[in-house]
Amino acid sequence: MRIPPRLTTLGGIATLAATLLLGPTVLPATASPSSVQSVGSICYSALPSQAYDTLRLIDKGGPFPYSQDGVVFSNREHVLPSEASGYYHEYTVKTPGSPTRGARRIVTGQQSDEDYYTSDHYATFDLVDRGC
Repeated sequence: MRIPPRLTTLGGIATLAATLLLGPTVLPATASPSSVQSVGSICYSALPSQAYDTLRLIDKGGPFPYSQDGVVFSNREHVLPSEASGYYHEYTVKTPGSPTRGARRIVTGQQSDEDYYTSDHYATFDLVDRGC
């Protein structure tokens, strides 16, 4: 089991606790956090309905329900391909029943239809495939 890269940024205590609970994480000696990526794909039709709402708002340029929507996503977790600062932007996908923004996001890149969906707050991403 691989510990999500963002967990390791919480510091030594979190890393130690994760190691004790989950066992050691073994990576090849040549691996670095930026080379570890968890990007899959998801069919557009498989997205939750709230993601469709978010994608429509992105296409229209807003207005967005949260002040954080549209901010630069810095890819600190190193899950998405490495790009220059400002390349990615994040948007909230509402989670029904959640009193907060929840964990679901759409992160957009600068290329046409470069939309990534995460349901686990940046631990993994799926590139949205609009062809299925």
